[in-house]
Amino acid sequence: MRHPSRPVKISVSQTLFAGLLTLTTILAAHAETVLPQATASARLEQRQQQVRQVRPDNYDLSRHPVTDAKAAHWRNLLWTTAIVEPQEPFVAEAIAQMVSLTSQPQLSTAQQATVDMAMQVATQLYLSNPAVYASVGAQFGQTIDRSQNSEWVAMALAALVRVGLSPEQRHQLTARIQQRFPQWADDVYLYTTLRDVAERDSPPPLPPLTDLLNWSIAPGQLQMMVFCQSDRGELCHAVLKDRNGRFVRQNGQLWSVPLLLRSIHELEWVFTRGETPQGIYRIEGTRAPDLASVRAYGSFSLVKLFVPMEVGVQEFVPGQGSTWSGGLAAYQALLPPSWRGYFAMQQSYWAGRVGRGLFRIHGSGETPSFFTNNNRYPDSAAWNPTLGCLSAIELYDDAGRLQQADMPRILERLRAIGGQNFTGYLVVVETPGMSQEQLEATIADLP
Repeated sequence: MRHPSRPVKISVSQTLFAGLLTLTTILAAHAETVLPQATASARLEQRQQQVRQVRPDNYDLSRHPVTDAKAAHWRNLLWTTAIVEPQEPFVAEAIAQMVSLTSQPQLSTAQQATVDMAMQVATQLYLSNPAVYASVGAQFGQTIDRSQNSEWVAMALAALVRVGLSPEQRHQLTARIQQRFPQWADDVYLYTTLRDVAERDSPPPLPPLTDLLNWSIAPGQLQMMVFCQSDRGELCHAVLKDRNGRFVRQNGQLWSVPLLLRSIHELEWVFTRGETPQGIYRIEGTRAPDLASVRAYGSFSLVKLFVPMEVGVQEFVPGQGSTWSGGLAAYQALLPPSWRGYFAMQQSYWAGRVGRGLFRIHGSGETPSFFTNNNRYPDSAAWNPTLGCLSAIELYDDAGRLQQADMPRILERLRAIGGQNFTGYLVVVETPGMSQEQLEATIADLP
């Protein structure tokens, strides 16, 4: 008989078995549960509801002007436009007219919110088909010339550059913006966008990856690392380090989970609803799933992430309190020395400066076919785009029963390493041209 005061030693294999048993139990329970929102009939009806809204009268600005009274109409219709991504001239005309409002000197708060969303969706549509949405591209040029809103000017520049301007055209546009905004270097939207545009002509080399792989942001903290390609339509791959800095393995293989970090609007990282920024995030526990938003976030808990300066974090750096008091130098100090001057790894810092937040790792109860622009990315078509979060696969059959999900794997590993209320860090980094196999080989060769 075991002495009651003697501690019980649990082997690694026992811990792994317990974790796998828990994971199997979770998946089995979900497999027997029908998610009404995920049935084939419910999904078909939801998609048809969206498609039915794409008709000329809804986009008629003489009937639906951009006023406070019409804010709800446009909020709903612009989201529908993002989902359906229609290739219709009447949609192009309406969106171009809304983009033209960026030059208006005085807009109400509600009007600004509508134009904000119109600019986000306009970027998505213009990138989807520059020919059909040429009038939107022309209005982006007018925004650069006339708007006093630096965010809209930066967004317009970013969209035009993405379509394929020559180096000379890029230089002309950036010079024009710098002339219009003499204090551009003090404006985060303009500073980061102009710097990103400049690096297109002379991209800096990636610092030594082994330095980042061997680095620990803070002692005793778990660390998830997410490696992406520059094209966010390709899947990223997450790996995990335990609190002793060792990469987690299961059954002799490096633990890894594919994630999608593509924004539905395909905006650059600094803008609200843009791509997931590269850089450092604080991980602090989970948020319980909400049945009212299961289509958006899935039926599993969401992992909470925080960027620097975001309200709500308990402590971005352990022992330094909840309020981020450091500037860029303090953020850079969290990176290995060889990475501190690498601008791309500062993205989460600058995103925090402009107020981005509410980043999560989550699944989705939505069928991937709900989003038209998933068709452009066949290799990641089973993962849903987000508004800046990290998307895990979550698939249901026509009866609404769970078929596949990676959130249980992610949650199980984080809790096994960090406890029920786990904390740690997440690092997102683009490693262009590096395959998953090459990444695993690099990690395997670490001292």
